[in-house]
Amino acid sequence: MTSVVLLDYGSGNLHSAERALVRAGAQVEVTADHRAALAADGLVVPGVGAFAACMAGLRDVRGERIIGQRLAGGRPVLGICVGMQILFERGVEFGVETEGCGEWPGTVDKLDAPVLPHMGWNTVDAPADSVLFAGMDVGTRFYFVHTYAARSWELPPSDHLAGPALTWTEHGSSRFLAAVENGALSATQFHPEKSGDAGAQLLSNWVKSL
Repeated sequence: MTSVVLLDYGSGNLHSAERALVRAGAQVEVTADHRAALAADGLVVPGVGAFAACMAGLRDVRGERIIGQRLAGGRPVLGICVGMQILFERGVEFGVETEGCGEWPGTVDKLDAPVLPHMGWNTVDAPADSVLFAGMDVGTRFYFVHTYAARSWELPPSDHLAGPALTWTEHGSSRFLAAVENGALSATQFHPEKSGDAGAQLLSNWVKSL
């Protein structure tokens, strides 16, 4: 059975995420143990709340090193919600800039919308070559809860590698990244574990790809 570590660094709805990953066919361990996190077929990095608090918790368990070591070896990582945001270079909340993991260039900042947080179901615009969204109909809805997001993509495709699969959505006047698939590193701004059958299929697609 495919092994997945759900990284426990004090942030994220671990119980519901664990249940969803088990439903997707994974053998799940919730831990911050480095050996287990590096050895697993897949690593999931959850996250809820503030960017700065999540980064502090991640650094407390040296989670950014785990992520970096896995990616250096081409080992899959999936970020969820703030677990996606912290993969970027920086986050800006209440005028305070916090350094992220820096796996992707760019800044996570506040959405431009009359109603915040962006809370509830929304559709996404996924590319045809997406692995995460394979087999899903146009108009499939996912559950979002957030005020901040990455609103641009600054990493150009390599001359010898295919570009990342970028999935976008909109709230208010903001177009932002709902998901990114970039080699071994994937992430979703929405919560697949709260997205019913659609989220279950997305997690199953990811687990099957490991």
